[in-house]
Amino acid sequence: QVQLVESEGGLVQPGGSLRLSCSASGDIVSIHAMEWYRRTPGALRVLVASITHHGYTSYSDPVKGRFTIHKDNANNTVYLQMDNLQPEDTAVYYCHADKVVPRQGAPGDYWGRGTQVTVSS
Repeated sequence: QVQLVESEGGLVQPGGSLRLSCSASGDIVSIHAMEWYRRTPGALRVLVASITHHGYTSYSDPVKGRFTIHKDNANNTVYLQMDNLQPEDTAVYYCHADKVVPRQGAPGDYWGRGTQVTVSS
């Protein structure tokens, strides 16, 4: 089994910054990619940023230039640095580990529980 533990989000003023982290632990040989999604009330989860094992990154258009994803492969930890936060960034943020290869068994995908980020003055 694999567990994803996210750091706490919080309340941030518009224009402020916040860093989220997500650590994966358990039966892990490799992880294809780690990703951050977010969900606003009444909407589906949408992909915000992703980073592959080799370090290739991608971002959704609304966060390009403001959010940065990076990772520590040795500790299976991914970070999301969020700068110049705006009220529309308010959401529950979820960590996702894509194609986790274990020592035994088939690869699988895993989700964190989610953490609330609120941007408001």
